[in-house]
Amino acid sequence: MAFADLPDVSAAALLQRSLERNRLGHAYLFTGEQSGLLEELALALTQTLHCSQPPRQTSNGEPLDACNQCSDCRRILEANHPDVLTLRPDSKLRQIRLRQIIRRPESPPRILHDLVYTTATEGGWKIAILSAADCLNPQAANAFLKSLEEPPARTLFLLLSTDPGRLLDTIRSRCQHLHVGSASQPHGEGELAWASVFARQTAQAQGGLFSRYQLLGTLLDRLADLRAQIRESCEAASPLAQHDDPPPELVEQWDRELEAGIEAEYRRQRAEHLAALQSWLRDVWLATCNLENLALLPELSDATRAVAQRITPTDAERNLALLEQTQRTLRTTVQELLALEVGLLRLRL
Repeated sequence: MAFADLPDVSAAALLQRSLERNRLGHAYLFTGEQSGLLEELALALTQTLHCSQPPRQTSNGEPLDACNQCSDCRRILEANHPDVLTLRPDSKLRQIRLRQIIRRPESPPRILHDLVYTTATEGGWKIAILSAADCLNPQAANAFLKSLEEPPARTLFLLLSTDPGRLLDTIRSRCQHLHVGSASQPHGEGELAWASVFARQTAQAQGGLFSRYQLLGTLLDRLADLRAQIRESCEAASPLAQHDDPPPELVEQWDRELEAGIEAEYRRQRAEHLAALQSWLRDVWLATCNLENLALLPELSDATRAVAQRITPTDAERNLALLEQTQRTLRTTVQELLALEVGLLRLRL
């Protein structure tokens, strides 16, 4: 993922200017509504710093973008570079835990302190990416803070968060904050297609509890398809599919990592699908206030107007609050079906 491959993201230009001036910070907090875009930017910076065949360079020969082709770029994309570590929330508790930061008997093979406090395997940058950094539990956050305060030279922390308010103030204050957003479409094609189906089905519904259960069924069917697609993709990329007869201890480790990776990616994409629905419900609220010219998804204007005519501005605003609460609930250990059922069945549509 090169900077040149990203959509129109102003944060990418800021990072490239920092590289050009040799003023890259030691820690960045990337925030925004689209977690996928945050990860793409983190990968672009990580690949650029390690790229051995950069298409653009500074006058001192430092890379300004990644080639996507060299061994370093490919290994980073495959999550197989020894000097790059990505931490994700535990698949069950949805937390980044202490055992992922410092060595414990139950720790995974690679932890953050090992990366930070040992010499870089290939002599370059050591980079730790904390995906959903707001999921650091208190013990992990305090342990991470010690590394963040005094990192070794050529160590870079990239914290990604769609909810930075949950991070410790002491962590936020030690990071350079970059808000990441696309100047073009606020959602990807898959999320937009889903929002279109949901919006048009809602516009045609007759209202009432039965209609809302139908909408819930539409969402659950989409999420089931999404999880199946993610599992197929992750299994194909897993080391389990690339080695014929690995040792049993590696099989167990790779299987745990596979399941955690599937869950993390599923939760990320689920949040983005619900964010697309939030954008449409925002448009419905604006339509109830006669402010359709501010719509984020003008292509859904017919469905937006149909629903706006049935509800009041107060109902529309309440819908937005309900969906925001559902998003927060889904970040906890509450059962997914219960959270979605409670959230969607209370919408006024």
